[in-house]
Amino acid sequence: MTTPIPESTAPEVRTLAERVFQQLQEAIVRGELAPGSKITEPGLSKTYGISRGPLREAMRRLEVHRLIERVPHVGARVVKLSMKELLELFDVREALESMAARLAAEHMTAEEIAGLREVLAVHERQGDLKRGEAYYQREGDLDFHYRIVLGSHNKMLMTLLCDDLYYLVRLYRTQFSASGSRPQRAFVEHHRIVDAIEAGDAELAELLMRRHVSASRANVAERYAATLAEEAEASEPAAR
Repeated sequence: MTTPIPESTAPEVRTLAERVFQQLQEAIVRGELAPGSKITEPGLSKTYGISRGPLREAMRRLEVHRLIERVPHVGARVVKLSMKELLELFDVREALESMAARLAAEHMTAEEIAGLREVLAVHERQGDLKRGEAYYQREGDLDFHYRIVLGSHNKMLMTLLCDDLYYLVRLYRTQFSASGSRPQRAFVEHHRIVDAIEAGDAELAELLMRRHVSASRANVAERYAATLAEEAEASEPAAR
């Protein structure tokens, strides 16, 4: 059940809009607002118990972060990438995150590396990872990949991967997260990447991250293809 967000006075509208944005982006990432589903200001206003002003600002941010899109004669809807678009997104991620790992090996401080290991310690305690069901990473500082990008100390990479593409990548990482043996394998790969960064081995860190993201790409693509096939099969009776 959605928890309504309390109204606010005018000076606090920006803060309220930020809270609405965070709640809506989490609902999209978690799949509570389904990919491709139509959304309207009146509907969201009623669901989340907020006024149109902060909601409109939050929706603008969602559009900037590519989580919703405006479709002519349809309105706003939650983004749904095609398979081609999804693979392109992961190609970009593989290239940029491997670069970030290389730079992190060159620039990350001992304190930052210790923080990265603490993030992995938090992940290791997660029930979903222990059960081999998934490997869910919370947003921002508890996200391993986010911390690697910050550790690159490259502002352009931070803008691209921690802002422009972050929520879209996180959406597909979450909804089509690892299953079977992949969660534990991904966790081990994370540790190896940190080992290379701590050793200052930029070339190895870059190679390990490239392999890691490539494996994630293959996993996400396989699961997404299975989902599309299920949707197509489910729609066949209606088409007859």
